[in-house]
Amino acid sequence: MPIKFLAEDDRPREKFLQKGKNSLSDSELLAVIMGSGSKDESAVELARKILASVNNNWHQLSLLSVKDLMKFKGIGEVKAISIMAALEIGRRRSGQEIPERSIIGNSHDAYLILKNQLSDLRTEEFWAIFLNNSNKVIHISQLTQGGISQSIVDVRILFKMALDHFSTGIIIAHNHPSGSLKPSREDLNITQKIKEAGKTLSIQLLDHIIITQESYISFSDTGLL
Repeated sequence: MPIKFLAEDDRPREKFLQKGKNSLSDSELLAVIMGSGSKDESAVELARKILASVNNNWHQLSLLSVKDLMKFKGIGEVKAISIMAALEIGRRRSGQEIPERSIIGNSHDAYLILKNQLSDLRTEEFWAIFLNNSNKVIHISQLTQGGISQSIVDVRILFKMALDHFSTGIIIAHNHPSGSLKPSREDLNITQKIKEAGKTLSIQLLDHIIITQESYISFSDTGLL
């Protein structure tokens, strides 16, 4: 039976989106890679047959050649190459070390991360560093870019991004093209707004840094946070 006629829970792509990648069986994952089955059986059924031929072992499957895979009805050259490419990606991934994430212990660490992005600009940009419980950097993103004197940030977008990355702490930063390190009233207001919003979501605003061409100021270090 073609996948489009299966119940919603039996469609691997839909299941992936609704329940997450961990909910898929090996045959469903292989079916997603293949994209379709044959005239007589669905992609999931074909995937089960292929995996059964190698005792449901991914390592043994990776030993098959394109010609070996093409012996299965419904597997052409394109599908065979797609399967082998996916297995090769898995092999390369397993051989790579997880890159060490930067740990931010103070405002200077955050400044060094963002200095190159913000110190020499002629217009204001607003950036954020997202951290986990150990103050390791999860994600860095530019949120806005604006005029000479101000760059407005949408607090909702900031916290959506924090939630998307499972962040528990945020450091925000923007530049002052004028060279002044004095926070404006808008800088103070947005800092408090973000700080209060973070309390509701249990996401702590750890610092707000203003960066100029030559230096920076930390709201946390100066008691402004």
